Amino acid sequence: MSWPLVATFGVLAAIIVALLATLVAPDMVLLGGLALLLVAGIVSPAEALSGFSNEGVATIAALFVVAEGLRQTGGLSFLGNRVLGRPRSLVGAQLRVMVPVAGFSAFVNNTPVVAMLMPIVIDWARRCRLSVSQLLLPLSYASILGGLVTVVGTSSTLIVNGLLLELPGARGLSMFELAWIGVPATLLGLLFVPLASRWVLAGREDAKDPLEQVREYTTEIVVEASSPVVGKSIEAAGLRHLPGVYLMGVLRGEDALTAVPPTLRIEAGDRLLFVGAVESIIDLQKIPGLVPAAEQLFRLDEPRSHRCLVEAVVSSSFRFRGLTIRESGFRTAFNAVVIAVARNGERLDQRIGDIRLRAGDTLLLETHPSFLDAQRQSRDFYLVSRVEDSSPLRHERAWVARLLLLAMVLLVVLELTSLLKAACLAGAAMLLTRCLRVSQAKQAIDWGVLVGIAAGIGIGHALRASGADTLLTGWLLEVTGREPLASLGLLYVVVLALGNLITSKAAAVLTFPLAVAMATSLGVSVMPFAVIVIVAAASTYATPMGYATNLMVFGPGRYRSADFMWLGGPLSLLVGALAMVIVPRVWPL
Repeated sequence: MSWPLVATFGVLAAIIVALLATLVAPDMVLLGGLALLLVAGIVSPAEALSGFSNEGVATIAALFVVAEGLRQTGGLSFLGNRVLGRPRSLVGAQLRVMVPVAGFSAFVNNTPVVAMLMPIVIDWARRCRLSVSQLLLPLSYASILGGLVTVVGTSSTLIVNGLLLELPGARGLSMFELAWIGVPATLLGLLFVPLASRWVLAGREDAKDPLEQVREYTTEIVVEASSPVVGKSIEAAGLRHLPGVYLMGVLRGEDALTAVPPTLRIEAGDRLLFVGAVESIIDLQKIPGLVPAAEQLFRLDEPRSHRCLVEAVVSSSFRFRGLTIRESGFRTAFNAVVIAVARNGERLDQRIGDIRLRAGDTLLLETHPSFLDAQRQSRDFYLVSRVEDSSPLRHERAWVARLLLLAMVLLVVLELTSLLKAACLAGAAMLLTRCLRVSQAKQAIDWGVLVGIAAGIGIGHALRASGADTLLTGWLLEVTGREPLASLGLLYVVVLALGNLITSKAAAVLTFPLAVAMATSLGVSVMPFAVIVIVAAASTYATPMGYATNLMVFGPGRYRSADFMWLGGPLSLLVGALAMVIVPRVWPL
């Protein structure tokens, strides 16, 4: 065996072991492996860096920005109120989650879709007295299945499509070409998961609510005339059983209702007194048309989208100690407004402006981020800390974000431009229309994912340059007797096994050269082999680490690894069997 082969197999084995050990981030493992191959002379600098100019990688980066624009505007938040509703059964609840999520994931990368919708589903499950564990794993699986319908649905699809475009004489996939396998696979999952989860996830208890023992804030929320809750009862508006927060009273003109009946209809201008944890207070502000009462009393100079929430503990030397918030002129003194107050577990039943400040009170402030630097060493506060992910949503631009997403899809479907150009245009338009800020766009891009994918593409060049792909292909074809259909099935198993162990994206990048080599050796079209890589990489349901969305729901759903194996394993095999029937017919060998 030649030196290039020995070096390549050695580095590849080290990469797989390191990925299995999970002691180092996957992107660093892949980048380190690429560096070793570059130093060993297996790949040239141009080949090593080729992944960073790959069209699929650039498209993923642009789609991160598009997805963040939807998140910052609450573009998908309407799901909680308008789509989920009140199910009559557990199966009905699971389908209410899975169907729209699968639809969204076809057009927005599934990882940010799950990140946006998971808190909504958790809150909805608690309001409907449903087990969160019965909904989060179906949520993850639906997002993966839906992502298989279009070329933009999953990162692994974009990767393989970008690699296809680099092959001489090969073509890329059209927007809905994968729907031939994606739609049947999604329908299969929508049928299988609700039925099988009744036994696999039966009897699972939810984790004890972590918000039960945390500091309770009292806040006053004003209902704007444009809010969708106006005219609805407290019950119908979903404000009666909010997780982690309690509706203590309603102030309407000069009247104060402390025992709020669920049938009370909300009117514009009502002031709602809530008591709850800071995370729940933040969630309240994400409901369109509900704003802190302080926003009506005191106007800050900066637009709300530039502000954040800060927790500050009042010190014994606070200059306005003993005064009410209204008397203190807090906004003028600190360029911040008090939107909630916590006092050692005591429930405060006053308007925010009438609360007298004491040492030890914890204030939830809406302010500019510069407040942190200005007051961190101040004598007025013992402690000042920023509340993460607390910037107010730009609900008034939600329709713009949805329109831009639709425009991006239409540009690709009508073949007016490439997917990369459409995604870049949509991302730029999100910034120009102020659906998000430049700083938020930078933070939204998962550079670790991009680096890992780009490094994996460079490693793929090493497999080809060293001849490792040809050698591995020869071994695989010996097993199948060089029969094309059997080779297709074996490739599915290899990608699926690797994907469940080292993540779907890494598996797609590392096995694509094998798919090309197998097709070339058999003298058949590369397209069905590329599609099998895509389908297998999108079928990694059997382990938590197989897909990012599986890891996201693993903790909140209190799952065990066996849950993924028993529910996701059969689903992977069913999708594989379906693929073996459909793929050779739609993309002939």
